[in-house]
Amino acid sequence: MSLGTSTIKKESTSTVRKHPPRYKVLLHNDDFNSMEHVVQTLMTTVGGMTQPQAVSIMMEAHTNGMALVITCALEHAEFYCETLRSHGLSSTIEPDD
Repeated sequence: MSLGTSTIKKESTSTVRKHPPRYKVLLHNDDFNSMEHVVQTLMTTVGGMTQPQAVSIMMEAHTNGMALVITCALEHAEFYCETLRSHGLSSTIEPDD
């Protein structure tokens, strides 16, 4: 009686994980809000943002008309944008290419 040998074939399970698309939250300059209000709103809206970071973003928007606040997943970007708007700031989101 002979015992047959069996070969176990392992299939390749290499998976390329796609990252979800990312979106830029943009702050637009306006002539209505004080610089202090913009800085305070940025720090309150984006957790972990320091005052120097908020001042830098505010100054970039003031100087160039627009500044990048954060790049993140769509759901978070929508939240940040709406929160900034609810505090009277002008904000939009766009895909990060």
